[in-house]
This record gives sequence, C-alpha cells and structure tokens, in this order.
Amino acid sequence: MLTLAWPWLLILLPLPFIIRKKSQSTEQGGHLHLSGVEPLSLQSSNIKQSLTRKRYWLIWGLLVLSAARPLWMGDPIDLPAKGRDLMLSVDLSGSMQIEDMQINGQSVDRFTLVQHVLSNFIERRKGDRIGLILFADHAYLQSPLTLDRRSVAQFLTEAQIGLVGKQTAIGEAIALAVKRFDNIDKSNRVLILLTDGSNNAGSISPEQAAAIAEKRGIKIYTVGIGADVMERRTLFGTERVNPSMDLDEAQLKSIANTTGGRYFRARNPQELQQIYQEIDKLEPISRDQLTYRPQSELFYWPLSIALIVSILIALSYLPWFPSFTFRQTSKRDPSQQNTVKGRS
Repeated sequence: MLTLAWPWLLILLPLPFIIRKKSQSTEQGGHLHLSGVEPLSLQSSNIKQSLTRKRYWLIWGLLVLSAARPLWMGDPIDLPAKGRDLMLSVDLSGSMQIEDMQINGQSVDRFTLVQHVLSNFIERRKGDRIGLILFADHAYLQSPLTLDRRSVAQFLTEAQIGLVGKQTAIGEAIALAVKRFDNIDKSNRVLILLTDGSNNAGSISPEQAAAIAEKRGIKIYTVGIGADVMERRTLFGTERVNPSMDLDEAQLKSIANTTGGRYFRARNPQELQQIYQEIDKLEPISRDQLTYRPQSELFYWPLSIALIVSILIALSYLPWFPSFTFRQTSKRDPSQQNTVKGRS
C-alpha cells in the first residue's frame, strides 16, 4: 500500500502560486529585454513562459512529494510471541588479540573466534531478543535488547580490540546488564559473559555485581576464553607456554554459581558452541503479540525526477542544446508588413 509519512506537508503545494499572486499585485512594469538577445513575439513569449511555469510547478510538486516521504507498506507480519532475552557481554581488552585460537586450521586471535561463533549464535536466536555490551576499562551498551539480530551481529563485527580500553571491568559489565534488565518485566534475564582475563578495572567488583544480579533474577553464563598451551619461538628454539594464565576461572565459576548459571571453558570453537545447547534448554517467555509492517522508502523517485527536469531546463538555455519549447518565427507575413507600412 502506498502512503505518505508526513502528508501534512502537501499544504505547501500552493505556496508558489500565493507568492506569485502577491508579487503581481505589488509590481508594475513591462517586458524585460536583455542585450544581445533577439526579442520574441508576444505569442511566442507567452507560450514559452507557460511551458516554463509548468515545468517549475512540476519540480515544486515533486519536491514537496519527496519531502512528504512516500512509503510502500507491506503486509503485516506477526512477530514471535515467545522468546528469550539474552544480553551478550564481550571482553575487548588487549589480551583478546592473542592468537592462540584456530578456525578451520588457521590461527586467529581470541576476539576473531568470538565474533565467528557469536555471529552464528545470534543468527540462530530467532524469536529471542539480543543485546550487546562491550567492556574493557569500562562497560558500554552497544545495543539494547532487540529482535533485530542483523544489527546486533553488525555491531559485533564492527567492534575492535582496544575500542573501550585495554583492561577488564567484569563487574561493570554485569552491573550494566542488571540495569538494562530492570526495564523489562517479563524476561528470562540471561547474561552471557565472555572474557579471557580477571577483573582489574571498574568501580564495582564482580562478586558485588553478581549478588545484585542474583537478587534481580538474572542468570549469568560465564565463558572463559583462551587455549591451555601455545607454542612460541625464542632464540633457544620453540617453547610451550600457557597463554591463559590471567584467566580467573575460579571467579567466573563463582559468578555463574551465584546466579544459577553455568561456566564454560572455551579453548576452541567446539567448546564455545556448547552454550547453544544450554541456552536452548531455557523455556521461552510469552510476550504480547506484536506485528510490524515492512516499509520501503520511495522519496528518491520524485526527487530524482525533479533533478532531471531541473537539469533539462538549465541545459535548454545553452545555445548548442536542442530546445524542447515551441518557438515561432519572428518574421511577419508580408501582407501584415504592408498593412503596417500603409498605416504609418
């Protein structure tokens, strides 16, 4: 169905006519003659002015129509009446750039693995509302809970390590999620926290934040990211090191146990994907039935036509451009010339 977002703007259509009438009532004078331009006959001039005015009216009408935002409304679509509310909290500290993970046999850093797995996870969450929190020195809400999974996945793809600092504020990430869930009545209230370190920043400790989350009925699933063993080259050959020494698994387990959640250890993509099955076990919460109608913007069509007409009018004043107005010859009929001479 074709409709206008701002139909009241159509009242501007007669504005040029009103201004023209007002100016005609206050101005007096004859024709304007330009030096170097051959004057046209009165009839030819009137025809040309009439055509020009019509084109200007067409341009004005198209511009007003474009400003009114024509829309094409699709058929109503029912949104899922049941679903889960899942807030994703992702660590962007500097240690997330350690390349101790593999995807299809290729070494990648930890954050690339998180992006890869969570993108698939988000895609599977049809009917669930997804939110995204990014944290390092502090926690920031990147996306509130929404059914728009594509936007959340895009925000995660565009995030970069070090974007919000280099430290790890786990407590603030939990507290921010608690604050966002406070605005929702019927909800599963699930927070999935992914980190590779221990809390070393922020104004609230993870234990304090977890205690508040437990009182608010928020279940936290914690995910510890990082391999157990990593080989690196030195001057004396290759040595094996533990790249996850900073990971505080005891703290993450405590947070999960306090809120009734579960702790996951993610050393590879397969272990990280285990959270799929756990989240699928959660019972969806019934919501009010909502519908939406897809819409497509059409304002660019009248705007483009107005631009094309404006360009054609401008080109018509160039001597080499073929005119598209009806011109009449300025030569008079010989009989009329004789009549004029006789009168003189």
